[in-house]
Amino acid sequence: MSAHTGETARIEEVWRKYLTTGEFVKEMRQRQICKLLPGHRRCKSCYAPFDGVGSRIARIIFNKRPSSLNPRICNFCEDFAHQNLGGAEIELTLLFADVRGSTRLAEQMSPREFGDLINRFYVMATEVLVHTDALIDKIIGDQVSGMYVPGFAGPNHARQALDAARQILKETGHGAAGGPWIPVGAGVHTGVAFVGAVGTRDGASDITVLGDAANTAARLSTVARVGEILVSEEACRAAGLDCTGFENRTLELKGKSSAVSAYVLQNGRPTA
Repeated sequence: MSAHTGETARIEEVWRKYLTTGEFVKEMRQRQICKLLPGHRRCKSCYAPFDGVGSRIARIIFNKRPSSLNPRICNFCEDFAHQNLGGAEIELTLLFADVRGSTRLAEQMSPREFGDLINRFYVMATEVLVHTDALIDKIIGDQVSGMYVPGFAGPNHARQALDAARQILKETGHGAAGGPWIPVGAGVHTGVAFVGAVGTRDGASDITVLGDAANTAARLSTVARVGEILVSEEACRAAGLDCTGFENRTLELKGKSSAVSAYVLQNGRPTA
């Protein structure tokens, strides 16, 4: 085995252990504390808060602060990513939530009003992801996404992701008498994907998910209608849901060579 091959195998094993058992043990203990500290902007991996009183506590106790290279992760997680560029293929569940009709919303509001609305959505969705043990993958444009990996969300990661999707719809007012304060659709999919650090040793690195599973979850969210959660058959099975009687759609998703079967939950409840 070459030195390069051996290093690649070592890094893959480090990531596999991290993603399936939660070790880097010290970080896991800190993570449980950090998620209880107040703050809206957080490290996407360990939840260290970057603003308010919570950020000062995290800095004093754990010496955690935003990375100088990537403000979405803390200095400790940046160091871990730098030292272990690479990752591992694991089974996980992915949740994507999209604001529907954001272009039309933007036309009807001032830029400041639209920015405030989207920020309110980001803050709420991020808090839901944090408290359901997701790794926060992306917050961009009008979309948020979370990775539910076994090492953090536990063996019932599909159920965790589904509960989070329901909570996001509830918190945005879907199913309420007055209707939603922002229109949202979501997609949930379980599959095998590559999770790890991408970047360069001398530049910024980021912890992300790559592969068909991520693409499928993202595409499901983009075709979900307002108030809908589209749940793939794989996610339904992984969550232990009896989907008998649920509305089922066979979807031709952009970039996918074959159709995807998904079940429909409307405002978090199954539709027949």
